[in-house]
Amino acid sequence: MTEDRITNLEIKLSFTEDLIDQLNQTIYKQQQQIEFLYRELKSIKEQASSGDGGGNSTPKDEIPPHY
Repeated sequence: MTEDRITNLEIKLSFTEDLIDQLNQTIYKQQQQIEFLYRELKSIKEQASSGDGGGNSTPKDEIPPHY
């Protein structure tokens, strides 16, 4: 009886450790994506601020008024 309980606990512990490892990998990947998106957003903001007075935009690049 006690041995069965210990075995069941060991099995649950093993599954829990696997789940924690998977969650850690998911969090790591999400953090990498967040950092990439942050850099992209920063780059877009810099492009937008540097293009204010340049007149480099074309009517094709502008959003139509109904958007």
